[in-house]
Formats: sequence, C-alpha cells, structure tokens
Amino acid sequence: MLRDYEMVTIISPKVAEEELAASIEKLTQLVVGRGGTMSNVTPWGRRKLAYTIKSFNEGNYILAQFKLDPKMVSGLEADMMISEDLIRHLVVRVGD
Repeated sequence: MLRDYEMVTIISPKVAEEELAASIEKLTQLVVGRGGTMSNVTPWGRRKLAYTIKSFNEGNYILAQFKLDPKMVSGLEADMMISEDLIRHLVVRVGD
C-alpha cells in the first residue's frame, strides 16, 4: 500500500543552476526506483539558511510530494544522507 509523503530537500549552493534539474531528477529516481510515484516537485529557489549547515549559509530548497510504500522510506532517507549534493532533508507522512 502506497502512502502520501512530502519531502523538503536543501541542495548544496555549489550545484549550479544548470545542474539543479539533474539533482531534482536524481531525487525523482530515488523515489521511482523504490516503486513510488512522484506527484509534484516545486523548486522554492535559493534561500538563506537559519543556521550554517556543512559550512553553507544558503541552499536551494525543493518541495516534493510523492507516494511510497512505508517500508521503503528508510532506504530512501539512507540514500539521501549519502548524496553529496543534498545538505539536509525532511520526509513527513501526509494524511491519516
């Protein structure tokens, strides 16, 4: 059974604007590769961080809404943690 999730991701400011689409595609492939479906991806643009993370003061924010089997979420988060482009992420279940 697939459940609804939202994910906010902060992509490193070192990633150029031209390469940002490729980073978003990698996020989509992480979800789709686990049998999920991506319903909406909204780039929020580059914003200042509330505090320094990995020596960065700003990052590119992405909001993604997707459906995924709950058993696959921990693997998704593990892959996101080892990605060099991502400096922070948060996945939350929506509904129920």
